[in-house]
Amino acid sequence: MSGAEAFVPTPLMMSDSARKRIRALMDEENNPALKLRVYVTGGGCSGFQYGFDFADTVAEDDTAIEFGTATLVVDPLSYQYLVGSTVDYEEGLAGARFRIQNPNATTTCGCGASFMV
Repeated sequence: MSGAEAFVPTPLMMSDSARKRIRALMDEENNPALKLRVYVTGGGCSGFQYGFDFADTVAEDDTAIEFGTATLVVDPLSYQYLVGSTVDYEEGLAGARFRIQNPNATTTCGCGASFMV
């Protein structure tokens, strides 16, 4: 690949449905600075669990990844567990929720909110 730049994959992806839901929440809250914070904590039935929160500020050591008008924010500790993952939003009979599709997870629980690497 002489003269060509190496392809660097996006560390996290976001589905269209997640982007649309974040945009809708930004409009509902009348807050264009609203971002989706994704994090990983210890616990859950498989060792780690995903968490979601909304923030309008970004800490100095956070990673912010923009997808058009929607932005994901990830702290440095959680980032390592989420590389290669896709943030999705689904609505169904069980309700509506954000969820993570994580190729690094070796085990997940039935609820999809807990995982092991």
